[in-house]
Amino acid sequence: MSLPITRRRAAAAALTAALLVPLAACGNDDKKDDDSGAQATSSASGAPKADLTVLAASSLTDVFKEAGAAYEKENPGTKVTFSFAGSQELAAQVKQGSPADALVTADTKTMDGLTADTGKPTVIAKNRLVIAVGEGNPEKVESLKDLSDSKLKVVLAAPEVPVGRYSQQVLDAQKIEVRPVSQEPNVRAVLSKVSLGEADAGLVYKTDAATAPDKVDAVEIPDAENAIASYPAATLKTSEHSEAAAAFVAWLSTPDAQKILQGAGFQQP
Repeated sequence: MSLPITRRRAAAAALTAALLVPLAACGNDDKKDDDSGAQATSSASGAPKADLTVLAASSLTDVFKEAGAAYEKENPGTKVTFSFAGSQELAAQVKQGSPADALVTADTKTMDGLTADTGKPTVIAKNRLVIAVGEGNPEKVESLKDLSDSKLKVVLAAPEVPVGRYSQQVLDAQKIEVRPVSQEPNVRAVLSKVSLGEADAGLVYKTDAATAPDKVDAVEIPDAENAIASYPAATLKTSEHSEAAAAFVAWLSTPDAQKILQGAGFQQP
């Protein structure tokens, strides 16, 4: 006995619906799997992959090599290459259109002069001056006043260099006149003169003196007589990897990066 047409149609519709339910469920499961996979890929990749070039102040040479390696480890596929020089040299490179992605200077004055070329800067660390002398302090330098001794060979950074400006600032504040035997283009050149014995003393950042413990000693300068250097970091508007550059600059303020910076003697921003 055959079913009426209307009943046959109803049964077919019910059977079709029953078959579609598990298929829909499978489709939802597949979508969940796809979504979770995409999220995992996104979270695992971290910052956008890119080959970054970062212009950085000479006083960051050692610590940024360590920081760059840590960043690359956290962000596989990203490579960070640093170009170190005096901040004034870096500023000139930026203005000349040198291809780079980010900039870190040893003072805010230099960075402030590049507002048309950079994103908004963020101070990532601070530093202070010390008197670098030969190992064992053979000339018995104890204070800034000793640098005025005409028999002492003192080397300073050039006045257009941040550390040179800081040096002149602290000397002027104490009314101390120093006749340097040379004025160097960056803080590492000052340190080199002292470590090689070509100068008896020089004003450098505390962190720089710490990089040559077997060649120089550091004579502390009291806070009331000292200057604090600020290190701003910013992306460059000409960067071809703006997102990746911004991610690196932001990372410099994270606990992981700050631990590296402070481990090298830099102060909290």
